[in-house]
Amino acid sequence: MLTRLGRLAVRYCRAVLVGALLLLLGLTAYGAGAQEDLDLSRWDSPGTESVRAADRLRDDFGTGNPNLALLVTARDGDVDSPRTERAARELAAEVAGLPLVTDVTSYWEAGSPALRGKDGRRALILARLEGTATETREELATLSPELTRTTPELDVRVGGQEEISRQVGEQARADFLRAEAVALPVVLLLLILVYRRTTAALLTVGVGLLSVAGTLAGLRLLARFTEVSTFAANLALVLGLGLGIDYSLFVINRYREERAAGHAQQQAVVRATAAAGRTVLFSGVTVAVSLCALLVFPFFFLSSFAYAGVLVVLTAVAGAVLVLPAGLARWGHRVERTGTPDSGFWHRTALAAMRRPLLAGAGVLTVLLVAASPLLGLRFGLPDERTLPEGTSSRTVSATVHREFAAEPTDTVQVVTEEPVREGAGTRAYAAELSRLPGVFQVDAPDGAYRDGRRTGAPGQDRLTASDGRVRLAVVPTQRAMYGDVPAFVGRIRDTPAPAPVLVGGYPGETTDFRATLLDRLPLAVGIVLVATYVILFLMTNSVLLPAKATVLNLLSLSVMFGCLVWVFQDGHLSGPLGFTPTGSIEPSIPVLMFCVAYGLSMDYEVFLLARIREEHDRAGGSDTVGAVGEGIRRSAPLITAAAGILALSFLSYATGGVVFLKELGLGTALTILVDATLIRVVLLPVTMRLAGRANWWAPRPLRRLRVREAGAPADVLHREYV
Repeated sequence: MLTRLGRLAVRYCRAVLVGALLLLLGLTAYGAGAQEDLDLSRWDSPGTESVRAADRLRDDFGTGNPNLALLVTARDGDVDSPRTERAARELAAEVAGLPLVTDVTSYWEAGSPALRGKDGRRALILARLEGTATETREELATLSPELTRTTPELDVRVGGQEEISRQVGEQARADFLRAEAVALPVVLLLLILVYRRTTAALLTVGVGLLSVAGTLAGLRLLARFTEVSTFAANLALVLGLGLGIDYSLFVINRYREERAAGHAQQQAVVRATAAAGRTVLFSGVTVAVSLCALLVFPFFFLSSFAYAGVLVVLTAVAGAVLVLPAGLARWGHRVERTGTPDSGFWHRTALAAMRRPLLAGAGVLTVLLVAASPLLGLRFGLPDERTLPEGTSSRTVSATVHREFAAEPTDTVQVVTEEPVREGAGTRAYAAELSRLPGVFQVDAPDGAYRDGRRTGAPGQDRLTASDGRVRLAVVPTQRAMYGDVPAFVGRIRDTPAPAPVLVGGYPGETTDFRATLLDRLPLAVGIVLVATYVILFLMTNSVLLPAKATVLNLLSLSVMFGCLVWVFQDGHLSGPLGFTPTGSIEPSIPVLMFCVAYGLSMDYEVFLLARIREEHDRAGGSDTVGAVGEGIRRSAPLITAAAGILALSFLSYATGGVVFLKELGLGTALTILVDATLIRVVLLPVTMRLAGRANWWAPRPLRRLRVREAGAPADVLHREYV
């Protein structure tokens, strides 16, 4: 198939190139509007208790999580003064009339101490914006500047979970665009240095841009049928460019080898497409399968990364095995390079490691295990405003509330009864018991507010009883509870005996259920990735042992990545130079995404190297494993290092952004790629193959026929056709 595809690209190279250019222009025009059609997401998990509670709150009580907070500072220093109260009530009435606002609670109406600062200078107005994440954040983009104001009576600043999420999205989008604007010219320059030919660099970047444009257009089309997250477009930018460059590097390098071996230009294009294209196909399937594991999670923003991964692979592979060969058939003479590139360092390193395999392997393994050791202290936590850089308005509001308020009313836990409940001792006793729990500031119930087991006064919030007799209780946490173990706090509330079946929700409940669902599905996702990639590598190598060793080595490099995440982002080392505030924990969805992305990319280089080693092994008649490993590394390791360096640079550019999630993704993935392409592939892989000897190539007789072998035209057929 690949041979026929190469012949087609050569015979109709002009038509293929013109079609590719027109396709690129069309995809770019259509994909440029992708962001407008993609959606934003929240931390909810479909079907969980907190989501059912949110449905009850909306349908039966006409309310929900207070996701918008106005921090009001009295200019005269007293929130209870008549002039401050009058202006604050007018502001609350204005907020109640805004689009999408369905519920407003203010200190001046509710009188709740949870809404008042400890020194009496500040108080809160809470509001509920009803709608999808996309709708509410688009509305907030207009409302937030309007509500941020300073009057003779009040100083008003906007915060709350929805405003934090909006600003995270805006910051991430700006970071991605800035990083791509910086990375693209740098990548082009590096490619020119690697190839020593500008034409080769331009062809490579062209394949990458085609992959990016095709993926963005595909995501926009897919968004017509299902929800697709805006963050998937960001992954398309870095992964599309990276894989397009990786695959082009290997095809062009193989073309140069074929020309150096004396084959005519057109014949070399076909042979390179058949040989390198097979490796590219295996690599693409590996990356796609790794990202498809994200489909096991019931969160559309993670599923969107799987969609983006599949589209990136399809477009990058198509560009590398069809468009690029057409370009080589047309301009191949400008790509060729005389002489053999210097690959002595990697070759000598691998041979030295294989001469003393135990010593070299033990040394490198010790270094990697020490680097991975912080992973033992990994703690999963929940995101908060510290995701944003210091000085961001919503982070400043949250920090002020945390510092000056005893409670965190924006993170109220909502407890909703599933059956009608008569007001009486049962409800009162339940509210009193909840108020005694560690981390609870007060509980607002229909008959009053409870603190430390005693009723203290009127309820701090309204809409606590539905028309059918169902009741809700608002459990307001302390500041310490929200900066501690939130899932344990929610668990204590859920474990408290209630007079009727209840649903526990609110933002703490939603994030707790999100984390629980994510961690519950994680073993399945990891299992899919490991099993699927093992099968793919077996079909390529026809070996039982090589895929197993590749899996272990990949997991080792990923352990280094997670050790780096813990040491830097959880424990706070290098937080100053990198410009972030450590939280003492890691939000779990980003490591899950990083596992799938980094595992696929690491296995990508494993495929390239093992394919070349297998080819050299077969060429030598299967008698010299050490020689095959050395020759395979001599021919492919410099290329792998160059590709890894360029891809790592693309990811590393995101570590300069302001959002902690992007810093984690950029730094962690870049580190994994570099460790994998150097210490793992050039030392540990040859060492393990040297120790295994002939066992590297063993497979049970019934399974040997399953190998997907190279399919190329015989040399005499190619000779008759082109010479």
